[in-house]
Amino acid sequence: MTMQNNQKRMRVYFTGVGGQGTLTATTLLARTALEAGLDVVAGEVHGMAQRGGVVESVMLLGGWRSPKLDLGEADVMLGFEPLETLRGLPYLKKGGAVFSSSDPMPPVSVSLGKADYPALSRIEASVREVAGLCHFIPCRELGIQAGSVQSGNTVLLSAVCASGVLPFGVDALEAAIKKFLPSKLQEVNLRALELGKNALKG
Repeated sequence: MTMQNNQKRMRVYFTGVGGQGTLTATTLLARTALEAGLDVVAGEVHGMAQRGGVVESVMLLGGWRSPKLDLGEADVMLGFEPLETLRGLPYLKKGGAVFSSSDPMPPVSVSLGKADYPALSRIEASVREVAGLCHFIPCRELGIQAGSVQSGNTVLLSAVCASGVLPFGVDALEAAIKKFLPSKLQEVNLRALELGKNALKG
């Protein structure tokens, strides 16, 4: 497998809530990139402010030594929860691309009435001030439609692959799902992949 020397370097930042499968999604996208012949480094992001149940990870394409991400460096952000997308915004490069779920999973502080959850319109407006490309997709809703809430993550991965911002497309993700996911999970995730691709068109 030859490495293309002219491969564009990219930083992809993932943020979500614990239990959503953010790290599983990161691993699947990293494996997709590896299968497409790209140089990949992926890992959890450490050294950030400890927040209750927030999961952050990063995938670097194009020959990086370590999975490190500083403020204003991410070319692409994948937000598996809208409030976490808003909180992760400082990591996005000005003019970068954002793909976010539009389905809220309010943190405990909101459930207990100790904090307010901002309106989605306000979250979107804040993201659009920084991002050059921005898509909010009802991932949880589409995941349920595909057959499992967890497959909502595949909806988001499919949308970003279909957008053309990554150096591989939906076909590469489909091949990775068939190769790396357990057979019992493949059907629902392939349905989610179609829904994600169509959500971007719609």
